[in-house]
This record gives sequence, C-alpha cells and structure tokens, in this order.
Amino acid sequence: MNAMIDQKLGASDIAALVRREISKGILQLHDRLPSERLLAETYGAARGTVRKALMQLEQEGFVEIRAGSGTYVVHQREETAANAIENATPLELMDTRFALEPHICRLAVLHGRRADFDAMDALCQKMEECVHDPIRFSEADTAFHRALVDSTRNGLLIWILDQIGNVRGQDDWTRMRHLTLDEATITLYNTQHRQILNAIRTREPERAANIMKDHLETARLSLTRASAT
Repeated sequence: MNAMIDQKLGASDIAALVRREISKGILQLHDRLPSERLLAETYGAARGTVRKALMQLEQEGFVEIRAGSGTYVVHQREETAANAIENATPLELMDTRFALEPHICRLAVLHGRRADFDAMDALCQKMEECVHDPIRFSEADTAFHRALVDSTRNGLLIWILDQIGNVRGQDDWTRMRHLTLDEATITLYNTQHRQILNAIRTREPERAANIMKDHLETARLSLTRASAT
C-alpha cells in the first residue's frame, strides 16, 4: 500500500485508497488487510481514523471486520468497472455527477423521509463547522451526497454513486481537493448544500435540481481552474 505521506489523510481518504486497491485487484477477495497499527503507520494517521475508514468500507460491502481475526476483503472485483474507475479523471467525475445528481434531488423529494432530511441537516451542520478544515469538510460532503442518494431508495443509483465515489480515491482527486477547497469555496458549498436540502424539504423538486446543477457547475469550474495551474 502506498500512502500519500505529504498529505494529511482523513478516514474517507484512507477508505478511498483501500477501496481503489481492492478495485484494481491489488487486494483480492479473501485477502487479509494489514493490522490497524500497520495501516496507521502506512497512512500517517491515528488508529481511530483507520478504524473509522475500515468501518466505512465494511458498510459499503468491501471488507468484513472479524473480531479477533482481522479485516478481510469480501468484494469481488469487476474488471470493466475497475478499469473505468482507474482511468476516470476528476472532470469526468463531475460530468457524470452532473448527469445524475439533479435527478437524484427530484427522487429525494418523492421518496425522502424525515429521518433522511434530519441526517442531511446534521451533515450540513458538520460541514458548516469545517470551514477551516478541508479534510473534515470533504468527509462530511461525501456523506451528505451519499445520504442524498440513499434517500431515493433506488438501489441501482446508490450502487452507481458508490462507483463514482471510488474516483475520489485517486491521487488526482486528492490533489484537486487541496487546490480548490479554500475558505471561500467551502462557505459557498455550504450555502448551496443548505439550499438544496431546504428545497427538498419543502417538496420543490425542480428548484432542488436547479440548485444542484449550480452547485456542481461551481465545483466543475473550480476543478477546471485548478487543472490549469
């Protein structure tokens, strides 16, 4: 496993890196992952952060944590999906999200429940507390968009968004995140997230979809500018 030791990694970053190694076949079905202590040393992170990453991967169906034994890969690699993920660029990720997430907002209006909206509200609060912490913001941002698609109760869309999320484990994406997530950008994203949630709660599907389009266009523009540097 190769860590980006020059970057401070959060739980979502570590989960994404391990997920990518599973998707690429470096870690294969039934392989036992290194211990939490070794993973913490590899990624330069606290053991609690590594444990949180492994729990996230277990929830996603990539690994199984066996008490007293270790953590094992349970995900069967799919070659076509793995190659698409491996070769995708951050801008391709944004284009794909632009094609899907506005309609996800519409479905959230139709199928979302109060518990879903409360969970997204809590994540909005968490993001608003992370204006000066891009890593924690990025983790909460990922969780917000995952909670949004979960609220649709559409298993296929949830799976697709999980695959898109794998791209966020690429080195290019991590580099772009550090280039684009300054205080002003995070503040703007927080405003947009709140507006999206409010539109969903008030059952305004097209308003929610249009705000999501604006949000993703903002993110895409930031990535385009960062790519030119």
